[in-house]
Amino acid sequence: MLAARIHEFNQPLQIEDVPIPEPGPNQVLLKVAATGMCRSDYQLLDGYFRDGLPVELPFIPGHEVCGYIAGLGAEVPSASGLSEGDLVVVNPNWGDGTCRQCHEGNEQLCSNGQLVGFGPNGGFAEYMLAPYDHVISVADQPDVTPAYLAPLTDAGITPYRGMKKLRDAGKLGAGRTVVVTGIGGLGSYGVQYAKLLGGGATVLGFARSDEKLAVATENGADHTVNVRDKSADAVQDELEELTGRRTVDAVLDCAGSPESLGLGASILATEGALAQVGLMGQRVELPLFPFVSGEKSYFGSFWGNHNDLIEVLTLARQGAIKHHIVPTRLADVNDTLEALGRGDIVGRAVIVFD
Repeated sequence: MLAARIHEFNQPLQIEDVPIPEPGPNQVLLKVAATGMCRSDYQLLDGYFRDGLPVELPFIPGHEVCGYIAGLGAEVPSASGLSEGDLVVVNPNWGDGTCRQCHEGNEQLCSNGQLVGFGPNGGFAEYMLAPYDHVISVADQPDVTPAYLAPLTDAGITPYRGMKKLRDAGKLGAGRTVVVTGIGGLGSYGVQYAKLLGGGATVLGFARSDEKLAVATENGADHTVNVRDKSADAVQDELEELTGRRTVDAVLDCAGSPESLGLGASILATEGALAQVGLMGQRVELPLFPFVSGEKSYFGSFWGNHNDLIEVLTLARQGAIKHHIVPTRLADVNDTLEALGRGDIVGRAVIVFD
């Protein structure tokens, strides 16, 4: 099979002919149909995760995977309902099953777990392996286009979980304002979740290009603000003109840059909350006294769990989610990664296999 593998950090992926893996007793072999491409794949290649997620080189990235079952391990139970030829998505967070986080269903938080494409070989290849209990059949999806389904396993669930944190903290609802910052692969979904979960809250999209803001409007944003080269005061002037207020009740930060986090913190109202899912920077710096005296909150929110994914797949099955997909090929993986690093991709890049 053809696979794009990391041999060295800060070097292009090498597309190579490697053996098709054999499934272990409790694994399934997938013929990959589509794999989403995330900015974290670019960061993985440039060494951003080298300390937090050490990997053994060479290996195959790719953590947003949809494919067809091509083989079943000898001990995959018939009760799983899986058969060769089934179209499935991969739940990419594989916990050890023993810790408190796993017992609570949050395998993505397991300190001894694995994240596919960040250690276990992922979907930048024609075939890959996955535990049978971490694949989910999508045969009942009315739109079974793998290119639409693959990104839901990260770009789809990550902002969903973050928005649920804001909702459950009581920061959404009628008369409230929520901002989604960074209208890229995650933020294009985040705006939709703000409308779906927001209980009537006014939804704004913040981005640094009008092209990305057009996606936010298409996906339901009530207002948009181009924040490129603007001070917090200038952004607040636009907020006041659009909403009648200079502050907002909730921010879902899908960028995670020092600039976006600083802006989000500066426009939070008293008792406001900021949920961060983006990972562009290295540190979070928040104004201490305004956060304490205003009882503001900061939430880290990482990926999503099995139930988050099931909920998002259900919303997709109901036609409640719009997709903005940029198809690409495995042969063009390095060019697409560079475009992701520059922020040139509007929507979600997806490798589509024949």
